[in-house]
Parts: sequence; structure tokens; C-alpha cells
Amino acid sequence: MILKQFAAAFLFNEEDEVLLLQKKRDAKLLAGMRVPIGGHMETSEMNNPEAACFREIAEETGISPKEVQDLSLRYIVQRMKGDQIYIQYIFFGYIQSDVKLVESDEGKLNWVHYKQVKEQPVTEATRELVKHYEQVGQFDHNIYVGSMSLQSNLPKMTWALLDDW
Repeated sequence: MILKQFAAAFLFNEEDEVLLLQKKRDAKLLAGMRVPIGGHMETSEMNNPEAACFREIAEETGISPKEVQDLSLRYIVQRMKGDQIYIQYIFFGYIQSDVKLVESDEGKLNWVHYKQVKEQPVTEATRELVKHYEQVGQFDHNIYVGSMSLQSNLPKMTWALLDDW
């Protein structure tokens, strides 16, 4: 088994819009899709997904850590693909809509109201996460663990509260 870890952020502004990155059409991974800000974790970041998230935010948007308010881990999403286990640490944070954004080589940045994210060209995991956020996550600050699988031949996320017994 190979373990691949990623850190990403849903960065909200005062209008409940989320900053998404629209990947280039010729990107190797998720071409043309709109994705939260983030990416793979470096070996030195494996025990610190927050550091990976801040690095990815700076690389993809030019936003410094001091411009991000209340960054907190909200979701851990897991899935199996072949002999690879993917784990995504999803953070939520806040930035001002007038913050200066710097475009990266990875794609174009877009503000999208969080209720409209599901209608965008996003992954099924993102669609399921936003659906959970609308129904549950926006009302608390807990961390939820999601496991993506096929159910009745459709991609579906099963959610559990990350809690100590």
C-alpha cells in the first residue's frame, strides 16, 4: 500500500464565497476542475498538515499565513484507489475578499458562493463535503472524517464525527 497525503483549504470571505482554483485544461491531475486551494504534503510536513496547507495557500494564491484568519481542520477525507490510500486534510479559514491574489501556474482563482460550489466542475469528494457542510458542518466546529466509496454504483461519502471515546 502507498499512502498519499494532501492538505487543502476552503477559504471563505465575508460574502460566504469560497476561493477555488480552476485547474488548467492541460493539468496532469484534475484538468479543468475547480478545487480548493491545496495539494500534496511534502515529506517534512507529514506530521503537520497545517504547515502544508499554509505552504499551498502561499504557492497558489500569494496569501501569507497572517492574512488567513481562524484556519482550522474541519474534515479528513479518505479513499482507496488501487493500492493507494489517499488522505486529505481539509481546513477552513477566512480571508478578506479584497486581499491581493497572485495567480499561479496551476490555474485561475475564482470566488464562488459556497452554496454554488456543488454546481461547479468539482470532484465528487468536494461535492459531498460541501453537502455535509451545508447540512451539518456550518453549525459546529467539529472535525468530521469521510470515507469515499461506491454505493449503488454512485460515489458517496460516509461521515463520522472525529471524537475521543
